[in-house]
Amino acid sequence: MSDTTRLTAEKRTSFGKGAARQIRRENKIPAVMYGHGTEPVHITLPGHDTMMALKQANALLTIVIDGKEQLALAKDVQRDAIKPVIDHIDLVVVRRGEKVTVDVSVHLEGEAAPETVVTLDNNTLQLEALATNIPESVVVSVEGLEAGTQILAGAIQLPEGATLVTDEEALVVNVTQAISAEELEAELAEAEAEAGIERDESDEEAAEGESTESAEGEGDKPEGSDES
Repeated sequence: MSDTTRLTAEKRTSFGKGAARQIRRENKIPAVMYGHGTEPVHITLPGHDTMMALKQANALLTIVIDGKEQLALAKDVQRDAIKPVIDHIDLVVVRRGEKVTVDVSVHLEGEAAPETVVTLDNNTLQLEALATNIPESVVVSVEGLEAGTQILAGAIQLPEGATLVTDEEALVVNVTQAISAEELEAELAEAEAEAGIERDESDEEAAEGESTESAEGEGDKPEGSDES
């Protein structure tokens, strides 16, 4: 990933919750940019263009302030818990040729062996890469893998130019044997029993119980008795 998204920013001098709300009402996003020993610069970014740019993880941004350009990465993006808006962004200044440490998502491809379950224990890997060449994802193939297979971080082939920061022994992919519905039910019942949880009798179990009692009752009738 070497292309950058160009965003024209405005310096801001008003701060606080009220000022931030006013900025968002204008469809803009409050942000702060810092790094490399520079003083933090408080800015306002265009809302729509910024949100589109940040749909891509670890997007490299060219921030233009008063006609001057500065490369930056979004370090922290605070999003509204309900509405699809960004509340605030922390940007870290980067330079061409500089290496940065980022979290890159793990993408699985292929189909494991039949009757197996593939679990992604770590959905990101921390990598060191050039700021201008951050990989979008790390691809891991699970094609044909049998139950019992485990893939550790150190065994994953990384994109060119990237170095692993995550512990090499960290488990990323775990392939296990799929269990049947009966085995799952038995495990659940055992876990509930250990926890002291009593199950409510299901309608089907109740019907079976009534049917059994009825059959036993008929068998206990004295000989020669008539049904009315």
